[in-house]
Amino acid sequence: MQASSRTCSGTGGCRSAQLLCEAARKHFHRSRSKSGMTRRRDIMKIAFIGLGNMGGGMAANLVKAGHEVHAFDLSEDALAKAQEHGCAIHSAVPEAVANVDAVVTMLPNGAIVKSVYTGEVIGKAPKGALFLDCSTIDVATAREVAGLAEAAGYRMVDAPVSGGIAAANAGTLTFMVGGADEAFGKAKAILEPMAKAVIHAGAIGSGQVAKMCNNMLLAIHMIGTCEALALAEKAGLDPQTFYEISSKSTGYNWSLNDYTPAPGIGAPSPADNGYQGGFASALMLKDLRLAMEGAAGAGATVPMGEHATRIYDAFVEAGGGGKDFGAIFTTL
Repeated sequence: MQASSRTCSGTGGCRSAQLLCEAARKHFHRSRSKSGMTRRRDIMKIAFIGLGNMGGGMAANLVKAGHEVHAFDLSEDALAKAQEHGCAIHSAVPEAVANVDAVVTMLPNGAIVKSVYTGEVIGKAPKGALFLDCSTIDVATAREVAGLAEAAGYRMVDAPVSGGIAAANAGTLTFMVGGADEAFGKAKAILEPMAKAVIHAGAIGSGQVAKMCNNMLLAIHMIGTCEALALAEKAGLDPQTFYEISSKSTGYNWSLNDYTPAPGIGAPSPADNGYQGGFASALMLKDLRLAMEGAAGAGATVPMGEHATRIYDAFVEAGGGGKDFGAIFTTL
């Protein structure tokens, strides 16, 4: 902004000039915000632990948002890809979490989450750092780890995701977040570059409750969708015709409309690629078992969930664990 060549002729004139300059500064900062430019104070140092199918894309999106990402994984290939995406890579978790503002984890199960946090993160990351565990784990472990972290002077949220590998890469995941209001507010700014939605589910552990309920419902929907598609074909109705009808009527659901499990019908999905990629049946079984454990702990009756668990258990036992969970269609 250029300085005015006009001089101030009195107190009123000076005050007017000050107000004009202040208005110009506010307009400039609003323009910077609207143009998508990242303000320096918004940039954070973030450790990302766990760079698998989901974590790799998530970490890359944090880099794209302008954050300084320090990454760790046991896989050399995963570390190499993270480095290609602009992450600083490290050979150990304590090294990655040193001097960061936040730690994000995406790990396979509750036992590993507890081991990593208690042995390599708590006491190694700076006091006051924010922890965000995006893993899908049991509610009890999520609450236990958060309690240990908070007792040691950290803030923590559980923030499991929905959306799969494609959404992780595209930055369009849905995060269901459990934690205190203040912690959620700070976590939201970190999660948004990876998300299409960031929803506060409630207190610590609520994110995991939401995830187990959501995926139990998804498994039930998928099995029902597969059964209906198979029945339509065996009863003499063209499956594509059934799709056109049901996807526009009361049979509408995400598994049918957006992730059709029959090859060559409806929406593109792993079914069109031999059920490779997508969301592995073994992971769906893991989530269903977490839901059954949660149901038992809450005294809830979930007969459809129990039946879905048995179906996926048998499918995984028969060797289908690596296939997308829509491959249940092949058993019908």
